Amino acid sequence: MTVRWIVRTASELCVTAGTLIVLFVVYLLYWTGVRADSAMDGEIGRLQDRWAAGPVAAADTPAPAPDPTAPPRRYPPGRSFAVMYIPRFGADWAKPVLEGTGTDVLQRGLGHYDRTARLGATGNFAVAGHRRTYGDPFKDFPRLRPGDAVVLTDGTTWFTYRIDNRPYTTLPTDIGVLDPVPRASGYPGPGRYLTLTTCEPEWGHSHRLIAWAHLDSTQPVAQGRPSALPG
Repeated sequence: MTVRWIVRTASELCVTAGTLIVLFVVYLLYWTGVRADSAMDGEIGRLQDRWAAGPVAAADTPAPAPDPTAPPRRYPPGRSFAVMYIPRFGADWAKPVLEGTGTDVLQRGLGHYDRTARLGATGNFAVAGHRRTYGDPFKDFPRLRPGDAVVLTDGTTWFTYRIDNRPYTTLPTDIGVLDPVPRASGYPGPGRYLTLTTCEPEWGHSHRLIAWAHLDSTQPVAQGRPSALPG
């Protein structure tokens, strides 16, 4: 009787554990994606509403520093300020860019490293995104190739960057990839650069994948979409 009870109890525990594992996998693979997609669509919608209402508010676009030696004003923490498009990832791929790289931010879009340059400015504009879960924004990161366009807009200007390298693998402690002239990028000196970062391997986080790009062109939004974007 005791042996039978032990076997039955162990079997029930295994079934319960299996069910919980399945539910957790469904949560990671499906539900976080549903919530993230909805959150990202909402961020883009709010950005477009603000842009349509008139000139970008001073709270969205950092004002010029009062003197050349003063650091530039940062974007408001946790708030979206741009939309990124990467045609290599699909004609309809569009993600909001928010200030900061905290967990709450990366669940709503891509995150701008707040110590790096502003969009389009001289220096290194660096952005992080999830490889998997929370909408899988950078799922196809390894597909990036030199010459690929990464297009961003802040509502008034289109910024077209061009990828300069295949994704580079490094450790999370390698913060030099965020330097104004990123280490290992091959750039000879100061410029207007973009750094994209995500986790490696696909379902882990022991390493990071890095892609660097340079600012290729800009144009006012009033002139229409840049040629780098399909449609």
